[in-house]
Amino acid sequence: MNTVVTTRKGKISGCAENGCLVYKGIPYAKPPVGELRWKAPQDTEGWDGIYEAVRFSAKAVQGEQNVGFYGKEFYADPAYDVEISEDCLYLNIWAPETADTEMPRQKYPVAFWIHGGAFMSGYGSEQEFDGAAYAKRGVILVTINYRLNVYGFLAHPWLSEENENGTSGNYGILDQIAALKWVYENIEAFGGDPDNITIFGQSAGAMSVQTLLSSELTGDMIAKAILQSGGSYGNGINRDMPLREAEAYGERFAELAGARDLEELRAMSARELEKPYGQMMEEAFAFGKGLFLVPNIDNCLLKQGYKSIIDEKKLKHIPYLLGSTKNDIMVTKEELAAGEKGTLYEGCAAFSYKMEELWQEPSYVYYFTRQMPGDEEGAFHSSELWYMFGTVRRCWRPLTEADEKLSERMLDYWTNFMKRGNPNGDGLDEWKPCSKAEPFVMEFDV
Repeated sequence: MNTVVTTRKGKISGCAENGCLVYKGIPYAKPPVGELRWKAPQDTEGWDGIYEAVRFSAKAVQGEQNVGFYGKEFYADPAYDVEISEDCLYLNIWAPETADTEMPRQKYPVAFWIHGGAFMSGYGSEQEFDGAAYAKRGVILVTINYRLNVYGFLAHPWLSEENENGTSGNYGILDQIAALKWVYENIEAFGGDPDNITIFGQSAGAMSVQTLLSSELTGDMIAKAILQSGGSYGNGINRDMPLREAEAYGERFAELAGARDLEELRAMSARELEKPYGQMMEEAFAFGKGLFLVPNIDNCLLKQGYKSIIDEKKLKHIPYLLGSTKNDIMVTKEELAAGEKGTLYEGCAAFSYKMEELWQEPSYVYYFTRQMPGDEEGAFHSSELWYMFGTVRRCWRPLTEADEKLSERMLDYWTNFMKRGNPNGDGLDEWKPCSKAEPFVMEFDV
């Protein structure tokens, strides 16, 4: 089968897998190394000949993942591991096999996935991610890698001084925007519709989604959005980080690294930066600061706080779907026992009510409650990923046929929403928007 497509940057070939066409490790920006470390992503120059996109790229520099609870859950199978490198700005595409790569006869909706990991870890080809189920339903899936931790979010007066906008940090989000722009400009070659792109993400990925929705830099490239365990109005996990506060963290990092100027800091290897990064993490958590390497309000990417952007109707006016899990972060066993569902659950409902207030268009809200077998973690933060990517058979847990049916149901809802902004369809229970008059929340369980 011919898998060659012609993009604005050159020809790309992929491979046929599991009933779809897969293109792995496509560069969407220049490698952010050397002088490009801690700078906005630079556009690729293209290539001659055919770029063979048949292997997943390296993931962004990050710590060891095959440890602890999430190590066992998502990173234990070495078959899905990839190398680590600062050269990490690549994306992956799964397209329906019926797409005519030379002259597409129809335009498929596009799903643009942003992985989570607290802005510290993760990558677009993790074990739980796959686009075959999306392609089967007539949706193109794109997953991306972006810079993380100090490489993606370090701010410092040195960096702000060399920047024409007087800003620093936010490189990981600027990477996401560069990837989104690449998709917007090139996805038609893969049979995709650039005017029907749904961005979606979970945890830090959902925080990223809300950041992209709040930024003028994304223009009209986003048609719909799904926010999983991270989006909300007023009480979520996004924080309004002023640039000056972010720079103060960066100053402390440079001090710990022993760098006297930016040239010395840039010259340090990734291994040399590991120790000061670890020390900085210990200090931040010791003082209760939590995540400190996050998007900052720099008057360029973000011009004001997340809540005020919504209050002033500056958030993109598009269809929204969002939700949380029963045993999500920021919810305690005591709260659940008392019949409370936690901050993220309430934040999703509040978001929907605000959309209703602003535009008379409440959002679709869900609540994932499947108590995962195999341990006592329940419907933990990230547990829905196995289901809405159709990869339950890769999971180590003793999942059943009922879990596969739940996965099929969630995939149908997700892809229906991506197609037309409404998750409903034939054979599915009606999913009503969550309004103040009728606060409907779709529950997902076996």
